[in-house]
Amino acid sequence: MATLATPTISDDAVRSKTGKSWNKWLGIIDRAGGDQKSHREIVTILKRYHLGGWWEQMITVTYERLRGLRKKHERPSGYAVSVSRVINAGVSSVYRAWRETRIRTRWLGAKRVIVRKATPNRSLRITWVDGRTGIDVGFYQKDRTKSQVTVQHHKLPNPRTAERMKVYWSKSLDRLKELLES
Repeated sequence: MATLATPTISDDAVRSKTGKSWNKWLGIIDRAGGDQKSHREIVTILKRYHLGGWWEQMITVTYERLRGLRKKHERPSGYAVSVSRVINAGVSSVYRAWRETRIRTRWLGAKRVIVRKATPNRSLRITWVDGRTGIDVGFYQKDRTKSQVTVQHHKLPNPRTAERMKVYWSKSLDRLKELLES
């Protein structure tokens, strides 16, 4: 079977954490007919190795990508992209720049997003302006004067939209960073 991508985790790292190299894991899944199985069925194959949920998912997704069964950014519910920035500002300032419409409009432009859930200075769950896709925003204090913001935009309809939104979020977070650091 042809390999169509490279793993995002090194062979040494996967061997160190799971006891097997990528080639061993690929062989195990191939012999079990993985190229004809659903994501869930591949995870079930891996459960017998007692890897834990995170490694089961990582190995399954990597297998799917390497075997051409999953496209870049593809998830069961559509496509998703993630972008983050470290900003020289406290987490409360970054959070406020998302919550307050007047400030958010300056760097994002979007006035009418729907905040479904907010945990102050920690996270936001947002329905995007298209009414169909969602955004999860995480806020992390790095030190007294630095914080990180991470945006995951999910339920995107196709790879082209995913790539376009990745660029959009990169530019938007650059504007947020510029605004808060000036």
